[in-house]
Amino acid sequence: MKILILGGTGAMGVPLSRILTQSGNDVYVTSRSAHESSDDVKYIRGNATDINFLDRILGEDTYDAVVDFIVRNKDNFRSAVDLILKRTGQLVFISSARVYAQSDVPITEETPRLLDVSDDAEYLRTEEYALAKAREENYLKESGMSNWTIVRPTITYNSYRLQLGVLEKENWLYRALHGRTIVFSKDIRDKITTMTHGDDVSRGIASVIGKQKALGQIFHITSPLSLSWDRVLEIYLSVLRKRLPLELQPKVIYADKCQKLKFKESRYQVIYCRYFNRRFDNSKISKYCDVGTFTPPEEGLVKCLNEFLDNPQFRPVDWRLEAVSDRISKEWTRMREIPSAKARILYLLYRYNLGFLLKLYSLSLRVLRKIFK
Repeated sequence: MKILILGGTGAMGVPLSRILTQSGNDVYVTSRSAHESSDDVKYIRGNATDINFLDRILGEDTYDAVVDFIVRNKDNFRSAVDLILKRTGQLVFISSARVYAQSDVPITEETPRLLDVSDDAEYLRTEEYALAKAREENYLKESGMSNWTIVRPTITYNSYRLQLGVLEKENWLYRALHGRTIVFSKDIRDKITTMTHGDDVSRGIASVIGKQKALGQIFHITSPLSLSWDRVLEIYLSVLRKRLPLELQPKVIYADKCQKLKFKESRYQVIYCRYFNRRFDNSKISKYCDVGTFTPPEEGLVKCLNEFLDNPQFRPVDWRLEAVSDRISKEWTRMREIPSAKARILYLLYRYNLGFLLKLYSLSLRVLRKIFK
């Protein structure tokens, strides 16, 4: 088969490319940055949110399947989907297991979604990730086409993405490696999560590509094993205690509430995902892929953290969150560690709990723009 992966250079796209080429498929991957093509994978440089670019590459070649990892706004999504569905045999749309509402029993693909059952009017007015993905799913279902497959991955991890509740490694692991206390929270520690290795999610995606019976269907691809977030932290700590010198042995403090509740952009992820217990029924995808061979998180998290520590590379740190964590732990980040004057000011404002000044500043700018418009 000839397969196009849109935005296929991330945690799931890279192993998916490898798995598909090993099965003898011709794989093409779009990326905004330059990559050297090989006999196995051909890279197409360009922005897959640009409809003109998408129109051109879909017009030049006929693909049996297109896998879309791109996060799009509503209008861009609809334009892209309309185009892809007409030009390919199968669109594999990457949604998210975050669409599901709370469930006291293992989640199936028919478990109600937040969009359908939530009575939080303020939340429903937003385009928060879980709601946006559910609305995009609805658009596919109502498109009049059936050559689509929806995939809902749960929390994925690998050697460069290691989450702890809503905290990325840049929030918790960065602190530990710089001698500061890991700040976790009591409101999330006992919640149950299902973390799945990115390679296993990619195996699941590959298993439904080109399958006629998978068209018009929805699948979540998750590990069959679940564990508490506190257990996840214990796994991380066991690795750090072995790898780090005595002076950097990790310390942990528990706040009553998750520090990310303070930030508007992450508040709903805490409330409508990490506060939920997440266990999954994998019987549907197991007809295509043996989930029993997925890497157990107890093993996978150890392996991935060790791989990261062998070559630690962090993405940019959220200095607001670092400041809040320092305030909770009564610690300080050295100013020379913070890369810019703007970031240092931001850090100090949140370290001294003066975030309201930023809100006042933003409000003043909006008022001035209206006055002088």
